[in-house]
Amino acid sequence: MLTLGIVLLMVGAALAVAEAHLPTGGALGVPGIAALVAGAALTLTGLGGGAALAVPAAAGAGVAATGYLVLATRKVAIARRALARGGSEALVGSAGVVRSWEGRSGQVFVNGALWGARLGWSHENGPPRTGDHVVIERVSGLTLSVRKAEEWEVS
Repeated sequence: MLTLGIVLLMVGAALAVAEAHLPTGGALGVPGIAALVAGAALTLTGLGGGAALAVPAAAGAGVAATGYLVLATRKVAIARRALARGGSEALVGSAGVVRSWEGRSGQVFVNGALWGARLGWSHENGPPRTGDHVVIERVSGLTLSVRKAEEWEVS
């Protein structure tokens, strides 16, 4: 009994670790919880503890493991819904400063880098001038689509 209980505890722990690192959606976590609960109960009874000790300890292990599984599953679901905010996609919505501008295109300084830019769809105030603040609307390759920033967007 003791050996089987220890093996079940190790299997349950391994399944919990695997659940944290693999995108299974709980398919490894539920058997892991069952293995932890059964392992705790068998180990405690194998060591000479009665049912009065084994049942509450196994229930506590089950509650703790279930809480861990719920927390991990919730965090994974939140991470999957989040937008990718790396690379050039992260520039959309951020502000920059015009370094030079001629006609419909120019250069904009954003996040420590100089980017080629062109006017976006909304340019009713005319083209930006050197030193104006602009907001990036889109990224197409290495060219930014920008519009003049409103006062509230600059401060």
